Amino acid sequence: MVDLLVVGGLGVDVRVRVPALPLPLADSVTAPGIAWRIGNTGSGVALAAEALGLAVTVVDVLGDDPAGDVVRAALARTTVRPVLVDDPGGTRRSVNLVDPTGRRMSLHDPRPWRGGTPFPPAGLTALARDAAHVHVSIMDWARDQLPALRAGLTEGALLSTDLHDWDGDDPYHRPFAEAADLVFVSGVRLGDRAAAVAAALTPRTVVVTRGADGADVHPGGGPPVRVPAAVPPGTVVDTNGAGDAFAAGLLAARLRGTPLPQAAGYAARVAAAACTHDGMRYPPGLLPRPT
Repeated sequence: MVDLLVVGGLGVDVRVRVPALPLPLADSVTAPGIAWRIGNTGSGVALAAEALGLAVTVVDVLGDDPAGDVVRAALARTTVRPVLVDDPGGTRRSVNLVDPTGRRMSLHDPRPWRGGTPFPPAGLTALARDAAHVHVSIMDWARDQLPALRAGLTEGALLSTDLHDWDGDDPYHRPFAEAADLVFVSGVRLGDRAAAVAAALTPRTVVVTRGADGADVHPGGGPPVRVPAAVPPGTVVDTNGAGDAFAAGLLAARLRGTPLPQAAGYAARVAAAACTHDGMRYPPGLLPRPT
């Protein structure tokens, strides 16, 4: 059995270091250090979880193209087990503009899935049955497979998802939220509605992340718990993937039996450490291991 099954969210990040955000209006801007590397949300969760000592399987569609080769090569250098289907539409990719403080702006090309069901439902059910936890990225092909994934959950296993910058209303995200036991969502667009949106998702546990302002944990109808952000252990160089590292940290701690508030506090430390590294391939010892 693996500790974590990550469903969807593989892709390539084109990291571009820029002098400032927003960029000045100009014909050209010098941006040294443009790099292609594995990225996107599923990669971020899987690679952070592996760095935290979890056994991870990731299942997704991936293009037979240079971007897909970057992802395959990166995964081959890890212990993450990939289960992949070729995507004729190509590999998802993002251009991440990163300023000198580590703040980023992401331009995302989702490469929507255009074929039929890429994975037989029975195959996804079997993969879920072999996992202690299932984390589903909000990929288009995965939405119709949520029942198959839930059908594979063994006793005590949970399903989580990250709704990212959901506004609380967009119907695309709702099936993922309703299928999950644990929901991560950014507070950027929720604003003051976060508590009401979390209450509407009861009995699910909802974690509202707020970047440098920490997070709010809404434990399935109970009173919310405020989790302060952790102090980074070094200079912040890249905040891309911090939310994914937070999710991986919380899942890793919960799988080891840590109570939810303490698990969220630990996740904040993982996210802070991730911000001190350029990229999602974390060197040994960078991310704090759960106790």
